[in-house]
Amino acid sequence: MGDFAEGAPRIPVRRWLPLAALAAAVVLFFALGLEHYLTFARLAENRAALEYQVARLGPAAVVSYVVLYAVLAALSVPGAAILTMAGGLLFGTVVGGTAALVGATVGATVLFTAARTSLGALLERRAQRRGSADRFKRLEAGFRAHEASYLLALRLVPLFPFWLVNLVAALLGMRLRTFVLCSLVGMAPGAFVYAGIGAGLGAVIARGGEPDLAALLAPRILLPLLGLAALTLLPVLARRRGLVP
Repeated sequence: MGDFAEGAPRIPVRRWLPLAALAAAVVLFFALGLEHYLTFARLAENRAALEYQVARLGPAAVVSYVVLYAVLAALSVPGAAILTMAGGLLFGTVVGGTAALVGATVGATVLFTAARTSLGALLERRAQRRGSADRFKRLEAGFRAHEASYLLALRLVPLFPFWLVNLVAALLGMRLRTFVLCSLVGMAPGAFVYAGIGAGLGAVIARGGEPDLAALLAPRILLPLLGLAALTLLPVLARRRGLVP
């Protein structure tokens, strides 16, 4: 009870609703066993049916795919790689990769906004209660100064879970416009790599095989991504060494 002094204003319940709704949806997702549909085996099993629906729906199929991807990205459930490959399989590398990228960015933005609405005020209030408001503000200011570089690097090379990056960006006060733009740019290489693999899955599925996901760790793919991530952090390093103002 020490963290919550008597008479201090409480955060309205309505501010918790966005994050609570996402949490409830995650619980429902796993309770229904829907994660079992986001596997290569299910993709191969349902390939013909999916291709039929794509042909039947036309452009609406791409829109439906983007909406589904956005929902799953907002929930941060596992299976993004399979879903991105499915986009490449059904729509081709360019259209599938673009649709996956849009869906992932929309979903990330939903989670970012929900977290900022529900948790931002709580984190700052707890910092103030512990007498560390100044420290919190300095941390927030430092993140703001290099937010684009940090987020681009984390999107290019996902060292931390997707949901964690979204939450940290929200809690440390990243601007929405910067978050959306950096997410879109940073996730683009990975989206098109996975979609490209998905575009070639038809022949693999026909042979009854599985994709070689280890290829994503091959130097020809991983090294350029690491290089791009390093480039995005160069401005931060230069400022800290006093090389630039």
